[in-house]
Amino acid sequence: MNNFEIAPGEVLFVGAGPGDPELITVKGLKALQQAELVVYAGSLVNPELLDECVPACEVHDSAPLNLEQVLQILIAGAKGGKKVVRLHTGDPALYGAIQEQMEALDAARISYRVIPGVTATFAAAASLKQELTLPGVSQTLVLTRLAGRTPVPDSEALRNIARIGGSICLYLSVGMMDKLVTELLAGGVFTPQTPVAVVYRASWPDEKIVEGSLADIAELVADAGITRQALILVGEVLKARQQGVPEKSKLYDAGFAHGYRDKN
Repeated sequence: MNNFEIAPGEVLFVGAGPGDPELITVKGLKALQQAELVVYAGSLVNPELLDECVPACEVHDSAPLNLEQVLQILIAGAKGGKKVVRLHTGDPALYGAIQEQMEALDAARISYRVIPGVTATFAAAASLKQELTLPGVSQTLVLTRLAGRTPVPDSEALRNIARIGGSICLYLSVGMMDKLVTELLAGGVFTPQTPVAVVYRASWPDEKIVEGSLADIAELVADAGITRQALILVGEVLKARQQGVPEKSKLYDAGFAHGYRDKN
């Protein structure tokens, strides 16, 4: 396995994964173990990961900080020659607000890299034991959110996304379940019978799963007391665990030849 090292004065944006500390990548773990300064998203990142840092590592929780305060710490650390890790939840490219941080590092002429992570969508699918792309059912997965304090472009309004059908995973939206259901049904493809799964804190010890349909999921989620830190998965693929896979994949079909296998 290749040796991985952080250069002094470099910033690494690291995806911590969805919650289970063992779901960080090998490279992300190596970065934490070498870091001399870590700024982590304290409201979402599992604090057990910080046990991997060396005792002398300087650690900052970004939850109470604004962007300028985070940047001051990152830039000062890098200019001081430290090995710096910015630890984000899930994958930093998805709702991670890293572009504005990288832009500031570019302006300060500070080198940086990004180490991807496991986003919560795939942790939720793993917990559900569910494939999200099934032949004959859905070959499309959309990751999106409802508009809240952060707006969504009009062309990406959920009712427009819902016209595609397929499989949809919604972030940052569980506190608006009634609106979410209304928007999904307005697309004209999903119906009140379309299955839905809500996964609270996927991969954490207190993970909770609520399953239903668009007809009853808002009530079920309210009864479960889930108001944040949950993903909503929507689509006909969720029926496969109860009804079976309607069409087998061509990948392992005995009558399907490809570059690595002849037709039987």
